[in-house]
Amino acid sequence: MTTILVIDDSPSEMARFRDILTKNNFTVLEASNGEEGCDIAAKQLPDIILMDIVMPEMNGFQATRRLTRDKETAHIPVVMVSTKSQETDRVWAKRQGAKEYLTKPINEQDLMRVIRSVME
Repeated sequence: MTTILVIDDSPSEMARFRDILTKNNFTVLEASNGEEGCDIAAKQLPDIILMDIVMPEMNGFQATRRLTRDKETAHIPVVMVSTKSQETDRVWAKRQGAKEYLTKPINEQDLMRVIRSVME
């Protein structure tokens, strides 16, 4: 079973991700900030990481940069998921190592399409 780590500080967004992902037979790991997410990723080595950008302590750009540059976690695809919808945010996310970028609110079909694409 595919394991997905969701890193998001919003309880309502986390619940939405959990509902969609468990319904689609994924195992879900949860972290409420970038620092915690990096720790869980290093210990659990999930198959995919869904990363919010705006979070306390360590933001999603910083966490993505750390994960994609660490040899232990660099192989894990990171998908940025944010309310930030500017093209500059998308470009910056890719520069930090993100494979894909989705804008909230999340559409289940788009999320499943992106998860399938990064798993290939």
